Amino acid sequence: MYHHVKNLMYAVNVGEPDVRFGRMLLEQFGGANGELAAAMQYTLQGWSCDDPERRDLLMDIGTEEISHLEVVGALIRMHFKPMKKELEDAEQDPLVAVVGGGGLNLFNSMGNPWTADYLKIAGELDVDLRNNIAAEARAKITYERLMHLTDDRGTKDALQFLMTREITHMKAFSAALESLGKDPFSIGKLPPTPGLVDEYYNDSTGEDPEAGKVGVGKWIEMNGLHVVDSPFSFDAKGSGLTVDGHNGHNGKSSTRPRPTSGAKLKTA
Repeated sequence: MYHHVKNLMYAVNVGEPDVRFGRMLLEQFGGANGELAAAMQYTLQGWSCDDPERRDLLMDIGTEEISHLEVVGALIRMHFKPMKKELEDAEQDPLVAVVGGGGLNLFNSMGNPWTADYLKIAGELDVDLRNNIAAEARAKITYERLMHLTDDRGTKDALQFLMTREITHMKAFSAALESLGKDPFSIGKLPPTPGLVDEYYNDSTGEDPEAGKVGVGKWIEMNGLHVVDSPFSFDAKGSGLTVDGHNGHNGKSSTRPRPTSGAKLKTA
């Protein structure tokens, strides 16, 4: 059951409305990384979760995201006020001004309608929690970028609050993930192919135009990976990507599956 409290989770005060900035804020209202997407993603995950404690977490944060949506909506409404009266301001977003009367609707900053395709729901708890951590990170950086694009003090204060809560949620989702006690690379039920799972293909050749010759970082071996030569190479004329006869790192036989002899891969 949901209950609406008329007070905003964070009081919003816009000193100088800016229609252009209001349009940018729509990204956090009806965009891919916005508050509605977060609210729906976590809530739907919660409804499907069989783990009572983690279901409670998902429902708590999903509900808070609806409150965040309300805060973002209040900000947008205040920034959109001028477009109800001034042609120049209405021209900043005719879709909002003419079709929506200067009010809110579920569009992103480019006028594209919100879609459930934004949601990342796997139905596997550890995978969903990772999706949620990533979603909070994307939202945090979006708020950070928005804060750089406004000088309005009240707007900045509200965005600072919202940005901070994204980190809080990342901590909560990370704690829930770690509490499962699973190996970080143990995804699903079926094990990966031994040997193949630890091979890192060195698929970059030549020199970087800016940095020159750059090799594989030593840190790549931190999770048990080892570097092997790419199973593909350019032909002598450089005209296409072909499968070569290399058998793996240091000449040792690799467990990777081999395409049929002479097969070619199309390049963009």
